[in-house]
Amino acid sequence: MEVLVKEPAEGDVVAIATSDAALPGKEGELLSAEAFEPTTGAATLLHVDGRRIAVAGLGDEIDADAFRSAAGAVAQLTQRLGGTLGWVLDADSPVPVEEQARAVVDGVMLGGYDAGRWKSGHARVEFSRLSFAGPERVLEPAQCAATVAAWVNRARDLANEPPNELTPAALAQRAEEIAAGSEHLRVQSGGPERLAELGMGSFGAVAQGSHNPAQLIVLRYDPPHARDDLVLGLVGKAVTFDTGGISIKPALYMEDMKGDMAGGGAVIAGIGAIAELGLPLRVLGVVGATENMAGGHSYRPGDILRAMNGKTIEVINTDAEGRLVLADVLWYARQQGATHIVDFATLTGVMNKALGDLYAGVYGNDDGWRDQVVAAGNRSGDHSWSFPMHRRYRRLIDSNFADMKNQSVRGQASPTYAASFLEEFVGDGPWAHIDMAGPGFLRWPRPDYFPQQGGTGWGVRLIAELAGSLT
Repeated sequence: MEVLVKEPAEGDVVAIATSDAALPGKEGELLSAEAFEPTTGAATLLHVDGRRIAVAGLGDEIDADAFRSAAGAVAQLTQRLGGTLGWVLDADSPVPVEEQARAVVDGVMLGGYDAGRWKSGHARVEFSRLSFAGPERVLEPAQCAATVAAWVNRARDLANEPPNELTPAALAQRAEEIAAGSEHLRVQSGGPERLAELGMGSFGAVAQGSHNPAQLIVLRYDPPHARDDLVLGLVGKAVTFDTGGISIKPALYMEDMKGDMAGGGAVIAGIGAIAELGLPLRVLGVVGATENMAGGHSYRPGDILRAMNGKTIEVINTDAEGRLVLADVLWYARQQGATHIVDFATLTGVMNKALGDLYAGVYGNDDGWRDQVVAAGNRSGDHSWSFPMHRRYRRLIDSNFADMKNQSVRGQASPTYAASFLEEFVGDGPWAHIDMAGPGFLRWPRPDYFPQQGGTGWGVRLIAELAGSLT
């Protein structure tokens, strides 16, 4: 979508976000006649003197998310009209106009996303142009936001793609297609033989029950003039379908398990966004892509696995597979030179219960790095919340037979001891773990700018924001 700064032209759909329905002139009269309430996400379309005016509510708490929700409502209401959307920025708002513009771009592009591309005869409808009536200084942040939002929607396409199409090999192919469009981005991938060669016994065990071979996907972004003291490591869990293995999941909602690769999809799309923005920062992405299937070759509860770093793991539950995949790819990322690591994973259902579908939980071995990651998420709209990771939680994964076990039966602190498990494989240096089980893939629509179930592309905006703050 093209973004520009200009006054709305004849034929444009003109949009206004407001917390007060008492607008001047005919607009106010029409709003009063239909008893419009400017609550968050409410929107209506007015026809005034041959113009089409979309009015959206901001609600009582006016922040960037209020503008995102208002813009999402406008997109859903008017997008099929096509053409150009002209947005009138509010210079008197408590939200600076630059932030308004960024938020409106998010709302229009993410709120207007259509997941139904597998329907016969389907054709996506999008605005071709978004123009802002406001100062020229909003153009650059709005254009950057549009670039990132487009990559968010690409990550959503990956998460929504059915598992019979998006196998681990297909995900590797998508990464290669992205790299082909960037001068400074390279991708390599390898299957089970590569995992065995590297000694990835933890990742390899999860993969061994599937007929579709796993893939270790490695992305390297190496632009000119990048700082030489930092390599951002982005690590993603990409279980393209998760049955739970022998510890099989209930049938209800199992179709959502195609979204268990949302963390890996965010890493791939996030690096694509960094490359398109041309940020002068070296980035290493490592994605572990596999299915977790039940079969004669599946790994079992009671198995003891040896990870790439030599540590041994007693398997208690084969549905705690994401941490087994991440164990090896985290260690690999550090060995390949990542100085600062963030991993993205739809890891624990308990995190979804704790924070719902809005926030992700963040852990880390370095408070400053963890807080920097959280701040980047909250600035970008990928909301994040810090969790404690005291050393005493480590006892919950103590094993009588191996260096550790992959699950505790106590039912306590599940996301936290999962983070403690991952810490065993991060090596030396700052690391943050993001459990995005709630916001990464929506089981039910949200009443904001994500009005459809399925993939949200959560993490892509955080990655772009974090990378930008490191340059």
